[in-house]
Amino acid sequence: MSELTAETYPLMPLRDIVLFPGMVAPLVVGRKKSIQALEAAMENRSNIFLVTQKDARIDDPEQDGLYTLGTLASVMQLLRLPDGTIKALVEGKKRAIIVGAFEGGETEESYYSVRLVEAPDENVDQAEVPAYLREMRKAFDLYSQANKKLPREVHKSITSLEEPAKMVDLITSHIQLRTEEKQEILEIVSLPQRISKVLEILYREMELSEMERDIHSKVKKKMGVTQRNYYLSEKMRVIQDEMGQNEGGDDLSELEEGINKKRLPKLVKEKVQKEFKKLRQMPPMSAETTVVRNYIDAILSLPWKKKSRSKINIDKAEAVLNEDHFGLEKPKERILEYLAVQAQVKKIRGPILCLVGPPGVGKTSVCKSIARAMGREFVRLSLGGVRDEAEIRGHRRTYIGAMPGKIIHSMQKAGVINPVFCLDEVDKMSVDFRGDPSAALLEVLDPEQNYAFNDHYLDVDYDLSEVFFITTANNLHGIPGPLQDRMEIIQLTGYTEEEKLRIGQDFLLPKQLEANGFKEGDISLNDKSVLEIVRRYTREAGVRGLERTIASICRKVARDRLKNQEPKKKYRISPQSIERYLGVAKYRYGLAEARDEIGLSTGMAWTEVGGELLQIEATIMPGNGKLTITGKLGDVMQESAQAAMTYVRSRAIRLGLEPDFYQKIDIHIHVPEGAIPKDGPSAGITIATSIVSAILKLPVNRHLAMTGEITLRGRVLPIGGLTEKLLAAKRGNITHVLIPKENERNLKDVPAKIRNSLSIDLVDDVDDVLQRALVLKEEEPLFKDVPMDSVYKDFTLSSHNTPAH
Repeated sequence: MSELTAETYPLMPLRDIVLFPGMVAPLVVGRKKSIQALEAAMENRSNIFLVTQKDARIDDPEQDGLYTLGTLASVMQLLRLPDGTIKALVEGKKRAIIVGAFEGGETEESYYSVRLVEAPDENVDQAEVPAYLREMRKAFDLYSQANKKLPREVHKSITSLEEPAKMVDLITSHIQLRTEEKQEILEIVSLPQRISKVLEILYREMELSEMERDIHSKVKKKMGVTQRNYYLSEKMRVIQDEMGQNEGGDDLSELEEGINKKRLPKLVKEKVQKEFKKLRQMPPMSAETTVVRNYIDAILSLPWKKKSRSKINIDKAEAVLNEDHFGLEKPKERILEYLAVQAQVKKIRGPILCLVGPPGVGKTSVCKSIARAMGREFVRLSLGGVRDEAEIRGHRRTYIGAMPGKIIHSMQKAGVINPVFCLDEVDKMSVDFRGDPSAALLEVLDPEQNYAFNDHYLDVDYDLSEVFFITTANNLHGIPGPLQDRMEIIQLTGYTEEEKLRIGQDFLLPKQLEANGFKEGDISLNDKSVLEIVRRYTREAGVRGLERTIASICRKVARDRLKNQEPKKKYRISPQSIERYLGVAKYRYGLAEARDEIGLSTGMAWTEVGGELLQIEATIMPGNGKLTITGKLGDVMQESAQAAMTYVRSRAIRLGLEPDFYQKIDIHIHVPEGAIPKDGPSAGITIATSIVSAILKLPVNRHLAMTGEITLRGRVLPIGGLTEKLLAAKRGNITHVLIPKENERNLKDVPAKIRNSLSIDLVDDVDDVLQRALVLKEEEPLFKDVPMDSVYKDFTLSSHNTPAH
């Protein structure tokens, strides 16, 4: 580089423009220092140094606010405008670099001067320059064809140039680039490098122009008469296609096709089409798009018209129910009645059955058999632990993560509008601050309402009237009254020993043989072996424990086979070998006592797992009339014990006792298995019998069990769960039972085998209970024949005996 001149040159900063050598450009100048610099250059017939500002927002930039390389230009023309600004026409001459500090510019009117050195082009004579030049001319031709804004005269004048440096500078000045990018090209003094950079930019701009044309062409093709209003959204979609951000963009068309094909009710169709129209206008990446899309998918996945088509054959249905379940006559009878009506009419509003019984008696499996007998789809929904109303009715779509309720979700799985729908454990729902789910079920299970069930998520009516609802529960106490009112209650009682024997032989043993990899006949249990398991290894109303025990035997036999390497050996399990497979017996068969005991009586209780026998003990000790009650008894049972004690005191003279006998003794009443909570009024007569037996030292008949609520006057009131209690008595080797007389009407619901195997006496007074329960000597009466006035004479006060005051 060589120094241009010892003279200084005026300096004028440029905003957002880069002047190249050979380039003629008009400038509108308003800053006073810039005007002074132009006028000085014009007067002195000198050149002016034009350099670009780094920050165009600064009015009076310092030296460090300017680039160091600029263009030395001549001022061709100056024109002063009325507003005080000057319009100048300048022509770039050479590249130059600042080498000294600014001079002048102390006042607003004075301009800067600067010392410069020329920055001539380098490597001009390199062999590749002509090739670069030819390639640049060709590229600029293509660019001019693509860019319609470039005047043809400019293109012609540039391409006619033979000087490479001048051509590349002029081409750069006519390309739309950022100021920083143009300055970068201006600062490249190596001619081959500068041409290479400009070529790169030309090819880039042509590729962008080509992409714009393609996008425009694709959008134009897609636009029809009905799509003109969606021009911008279509253009955006094509851009995303080019960027690979919208793969699978045809899914909206598939969704629209699905909406048109789906058979929907009129109002639902209108709702879905409205939502789809909204979906079309939404940006694909919007969060609301996902919400609307999920809603439409939920509507389309529901069955609205599709049904299970099956011809009902009553004989076949009865055979299916008998094949799957032993016993359960009443549920089977009710189901067959429903099927008979269904076969006669085109449509019957779905009944709601409620199967109530202890665990393991086959409630859920009965529901599956009903579906198989009817030829319908089966869905099951467990309500155990459900405490949020939204789990039944769904969440509103305004909430994040909203979804349909469990009812609608189950119908999606069923795929038809008339499945057999099992609502399991309906008594296990709970209530908290989120609402009462049992109240939400009222609409589902009411035949007068469920033809228009409204899920909060769907917000449209859905018809549940064709669904055959069946609910199951362990007890009715956990089901609210209004919900019970919508259901037909069918009680499933526990199984007798004979029924368990048949179920074990015909159902459970073949099932476990297959589950554990055995063939039929590999393991056999005779009737005595099954009864041994039922009596000594299980104590339950259902058969789950029996099934688990049979499965345990199968596993132990499988181990023996592998250990002894006898894969084809047949096993005959006898009652004597049961203990070898199952260990020591867990229960003592027959809870009746070995001999008649004083102060010990047997009651019958109802529990969630069926009936149980309850041993109630009473012991007399010297004391002062204290009554102690233990055994983790509830409030109702403790009140029954106090009522029984009051009854005994009221019968003291008739029983041959002193009126104040209770003041000399303490009575302790205990119900064994104190870790188990016990409650209920039906142990009243049993407690009274134990107290009388202990006081009179008369034993209680060990073969007798009883149940009934007691009043202060000795009346025996009716109880519930009679069938379960009699089953417990039969299992416990009891032969004689006492039940309230008012429960006589319930005896017809008790299986005939149970009724015939027990001696059942009906009682309505505790006096009668004591006569039958206590073991008396021959011809010895329990109650003394005492006139009633003598019973009460010691407890009344005559007015003439009252001391005078």
